[in-house]
Amino acid sequence: MNVWNELRADLDSLEAAQLLRRPVVVESGCGPRVRVGRRELVCLCSNDYLGLAGEEALKHAAIEAIRQWGVGAGASRLISGTTTLHAALEQALARFKRVVAVAVTSAGWLANAVAVRVLVGPGDLVLADKLSHASLLDAAAASGAALRTWPHADLDRLEKLLDRLRGRHRRCLIATDSLFSMDGDLAPLPELARLKGRYDALLMIDEAHATGVLGAGGRGAAELLNCEQAVDVTVGTLSKALGALGGFVAGPEELIQTIRNRGREFIYTTALPPAICAAALAALEIVQAQPRRRQAVLALARRLREELIDSGISPGASVSQIVPIMVGPAGAAAELSGRLMEAGFLAPAIRPPTVPRGASRLRVSLCATHQEQDILRLVQVLRAQRDLLPDAAAAGAAVKAAVPPAGEPSGTHHEPI
Repeated sequence: MNVWNELRADLDSLEAAQLLRRPVVVESGCGPRVRVGRRELVCLCSNDYLGLAGEEALKHAAIEAIRQWGVGAGASRLISGTTTLHAALEQALARFKRVVAVAVTSAGWLANAVAVRVLVGPGDLVLADKLSHASLLDAAAASGAALRTWPHADLDRLEKLLDRLRGRHRRCLIATDSLFSMDGDLAPLPELARLKGRYDALLMIDEAHATGVLGAGGRGAAELLNCEQAVDVTVGTLSKALGALGGFVAGPEELIQTIRNRGREFIYTTALPPAICAAALAALEIVQAQPRRRQAVLALARRLREELIDSGISPGASVSQIVPIMVGPAGAAAELSGRLMEAGFLAPAIRPPTVPRGASRLRVSLCATHQEQDILRLVQVLRAQRDLLPDAAAAGAAVKAAVPPAGEPSGTHHEPI
């Protein structure tokens, strides 16, 4: 067979285009600083937005749960894998999100997969923002429903799609990330809610990067934008601001019961370890009791954007803790990442297929445990690398030009959850 030669040729082509990925091996726990190759680096790429992954309360909760429950759950949720900790976590998430019920899944990817696939199928329509997470787009493509995407945040295009296609289908699901993981900007949720009402559609949002960080209560972008009641289905993750692992789907009782009875991704997956549920429960308590954590990370991000703009460096359209440093060519982004590592920062280059061609960048994701001096030193280092950075106007134009056209999903613009 020639398969291995074909795969090697593909890998060689990726390397020639400076798109081959090799994971950095981190030698310490998740935190604002990590060890890589015996060096301490400021970590600017984790999703531990509130600094909870290494929080003592979470570690204690997980250790105590291991002592009581052991390590693995031992079975899928519908066999014997649902412990009292799983039930408690679902109840706590439902109270937190102010919904009737929640189903916890073993990964964030599975939450999007199961939610979409129980809501729509052949004869239905899914309309999604082009830059939504790959798990959402892949789930829609696999559901059998017709899938169309609209250019990022282009409400006019979405409305035209609804005008043309809505009447041909039984159900229509409008789906989007609420906070986009590579740009740090927000979906226009109030406007999407208006359109879903006008066209008798369902609105599903992925709050993976917003849960715990945005809104006065930390519930996410829908809370921040005052449109929680208009959202029919919310998907989220436990692996970012909550510092643990897993995902969840929040919504009406009918949806959650259907997931439990029809959702293949829920039925045929081993349950989360009980210790992870215990850690997530501890994280939820901290999110609600310590708003200063989200206030701190958002203040740091605001300061970073201001410093970048003052330096003539584009932070893209960010309004959140995710701040892209727009570069453009993949090779230049990789070179900039290497120079930052030499200066003491871990900020891997984000290149295609994670982002569109011509829109490579460094994705700076800040945590509440970073220090202001980290931000100021980062900007100082970036100023010295201006040969790799376009001016702010050119960066913005390059990003707009690089966004792929609407149509079928491209599989781009995502990160693991």
